[in-house]
Parts: sequence; C-alpha cells; structure tokens
Amino acid sequence: MEDSSVKIEVKHNGPLTISGKCVIINTDGTETIKEGRFSLCRCGLSNKKPFCDGSHKTLTHDL
Repeated sequence: MEDSSVKIEVKHNGPLTISGKCVIINTDGTETIKEGRFSLCRCGLSNKKPFCDGSHKTLTHDL
C-alpha cells in the first residue's frame, strides 16, 4: 500500500518544508500539484511565491 501522508516541517527562521504529494491553491485560484520535497515561503520575500527561494536568509528578525 502506498503511503499518502504529507509531512510539514517548520524550519526555525526558514520555510515550511513539505514532503509528500499535495495540491497548492494559489491566491489567483490556480492549482499546482507538487510531489516529493519542496519548501513554501513564510517570510514573504520570495520571488517564487508561494515557494521559497532562500530570501529569508536576509532577514534580521525571527519568523
């Protein structure tokens, strides 16, 4: 049997790292299916929103 669980890990001062298969619904209603391991932005600075591009590394405060 296939494991269909999704794991979400909150990284200290970093993104949300997701492992598994899920549907991302963006603010404009578009849907993206992602599978495997990927990260979602928490800081709001990413140029690839909703995905993390590492921009949080420039923050001077905690997320």
